[in-house]
Amino acid sequence: MERSTRQATHAGSWYSADDEILAGQLDGWMDDVDVDPEIGVPIAVIAPHAGYSYSGPSAAFAYRYVKPEGITRVFLLGPSHKYYLRKCALSTFSRYATPLGAVDVDVGYIDKLAASGLFETIPEDKEVSEHSLEMHVPYIQRVMRGQPFKLVPMLVGSLELAEEQQVAELLIPYLDDPQNLFIVSSDFCHWGQRFDFVHHKKTDGPIWKSIEQLDRQGMGLIEAIDADGFKAYLDKTQNTICGRNPISLLLRTLKTKSAIPRSIKFTTYAQSSQCVSVGDSSVSYASAIIA
Repeated sequence: MERSTRQATHAGSWYSADDEILAGQLDGWMDDVDVDPEIGVPIAVIAPHAGYSYSGPSAAFAYRYVKPEGITRVFLLGPSHKYYLRKCALSTFSRYATPLGAVDVDVGYIDKLAASGLFETIPEDKEVSEHSLEMHVPYIQRVMRGQPFKLVPMLVGSLELAEEQQVAELLIPYLDDPQNLFIVSSDFCHWGQRFDFVHHKKTDGPIWKSIEQLDRQGMGLIEAIDADGFKAYLDKTQNTICGRNPISLLLRTLKTKSAIPRSIKFTTYAQSSQCVSVGDSSVSYASAIIA
């Protein structure tokens, strides 16, 4: 397969196309984070992927904890917004370009994963238009501080439980390898008529508070590394967490028998706006550290 460079299709709209402005924004957001000394060095993070004016400050609460020393490979797991995906799918590009430069894709690891038979390939046009992967690459570049690394981009689809377990068992050696960092891309509740989701538990207070309580219920299950509980919560509440699939896969991977015991801690939670009426809308953003 002949591979090419994926261009930064969201630069200039979802985030700045000017390298100096972009670097300054990312550094500024990370500088504003008060680091919790009780949280260890992450092997993985969960972080949002909306336009930087909305979710950039929240994503900083994940990336501020990353220590680049020793990391040579970054696994980037996102959801598919552009097409229905039943399995996991791997990048077909050789590089990911951003205003901060281009990052090599680890084609050798892509081929190794593909040989398992558990992965599809992402259609090129879908990968070009997908934002859940691209929005993390500038942040990754910035925290790596010029240290060489390669990227392993993949989309995670709606796996059956047995399939999810198979992929988890395949990924656990990579997750436990200190040379690797895993990035799990997800926003949380998408609330409003435009998202066909207007859940409001009035006993929780105003709409925005009800959204927060709903999100925090899911966040609690994630912190408990309760893969089955998280799936049951999603089935019951139908909360519109767009990265539910990569989060579920992460939890399942952490629960495999050979996994080194880990902890998950959320470091921030925010909403794009505070909804007070059914005509409003918002998206929630949360970041977490897996150490």
